[in-house]
Amino acid sequence: MSQSSADAAIRVHGLSKQFDAVLAVDAINFEVARGSITALLGGNGAGKTTTIAMILGLVEPSAGSIEIMGEQIPEAYHRVLPRMNFESPYVDLPHRLTVAQNLNVFAMLYGLQNRAARIAELAADLELTDFLHRPTGQLSAGQKTRVSLAKSLINAPELLLLDEPTASLDPDTADWVRGYLENYCASRGATILLASHNMAEVERMCDFVLMMRSGRIVDTGAPDALITRYGRSTLEEVFLDIARGTGKGAELTSIV
Repeated sequence: MSQSSADAAIRVHGLSKQFDAVLAVDAINFEVARGSITALLGGNGAGKTTTIAMILGLVEPSAGSIEIMGEQIPEAYHRVLPRMNFESPYVDLPHRLTVAQNLNVFAMLYGLQNRAARIAELAADLELTDFLHRPTGQLSAGQKTRVSLAKSLINAPELLLLDEPTASLDPDTADWVRGYLENYCASRGATILLASHNMAEVERMCDFVLMMRSGRIVDTGAPDALITRYGRSTLEEVFLDIARGTGKGAELTSIV
């Protein structure tokens, strides 16, 4: 079962990626509803990073189709890329540039007119002001994560793809970032596709979950519905069942 197709921010059909002898993504179908926070979950090697890379246009699919905000990809990337953004704390920004310089580069790439004002707004929101003029390479891991998040919000995207957005953050800051993202979606009607290994984070933030294993989507649903379906107490227990191919639903292969 998938989310309603009436108003999808992302729609993929039959999406596959073959790397030599490895089938990383195997004919998956799913939709991400506009205005939702949807999780794409799976163990290492499940295919979620490759899926996100194909949505971003960084990896060319071997088969299948992608539609983003009603536009066919790759033909319409020039129209949809200015409306979306991506964040991962594992992708470094240039170390020699200051935080402000890095953010200014991305603001220019997105064609923002009031770059200084937007950077100042994000710096205040994400508590970057004290180290805006420090080289990015001299920041702590948590500070770099907040700068990466600011980079991903520089163009006020309608669609935000996040890979472990609270990695390296202390619990208090991570909780604040989750609240910020939730408020961002609610106030702007924005959509988030979230890859995370923090199941408590997913339970709190996400309306819908896509579970991947071995390149296929093996189950979907709201977090509470999945917990009930598997007879578990937490989404982490469900994740372990699916990743290990055990428990209720282990026989599933692809249901969307």
